Amino acid sequence: MSSVTLYHNPRCSKSRQTLQLLEDNGVSPDIVLYLETPPSADDINGLLKKLGISARELLRKGEDAYKENKLKDASLSDEQLVAAMVAHPKLIERPIVVKGNKAVLGRPPENALALV
Repeated sequence: MSSVTLYHNPRCSKSRQTLQLLEDNGVSPDIVLYLETPPSADDINGLLKKLGISARELLRKGEDAYKENKLKDASLSDEQLVAAMVAHPKLIERPIVVKGNKAVLGRPPENALALV
């Protein structure tokens, strides 16, 4: 069985709920505290591929850094959006659950069950 990785922010209720749900289903994920150890552009691009979504879909649009960096601008490329997430990891939607070559956003937390 492939191991499960959780991109986790302990201050986020959805992230905590996803971790609890995984543990309740016998999964002890490898935890990446992505605010303390920000992912690289390659890491984010790999996650996007596994999630099957665009960089824009992974952005947290309510964050101050989203507004401050004018990320609503539709002309920005995925490369520019990924660079913003590298510089400001708080912009990355959470939690992300990864198993093998698949990943899901834990919004709602029950999405993680698809990988268990």
